[in-house]
Amino acid sequence: MTLPAYIGAALAEIAGCFAFWAWLRLDKPVWWLIPGVASLVLFAYLLTLVESAAAGRAYAAYGGIYIVASLGWLWTVEGIRPDRWDLAGALLCLAGAAVIIAGPRAA
Repeated sequence: MTLPAYIGAALAEIAGCFAFWAWLRLDKPVWWLIPGVASLVLFAYLLTLVESAAAGRAYAAYGGIYIVASLGWLWTVEGIRPDRWDLAGALLCLAGAAVIIAGPRAA
């Protein structure tokens, strides 16, 4: 359940934040904030579904997924293709997220 929760949370967070970006930076109407706030609430809920004994660890590992999802948003929604440095950084972050979430823990 961890990976689907992280992917859903990332999409919800990016969409919610983009609604604010669109309102403030792209001159979209203020009502864009309504689905934006709902999306951010969904984001917070989805993070509670992650299998982790500690919230901070779940949030830290989520950071890697968020970075990859943000680059996907950059490409698919904003039409800007990530460059090799974006991809290299994303791979490093995913490796770090995997270590944080799946590393062996003392009982």
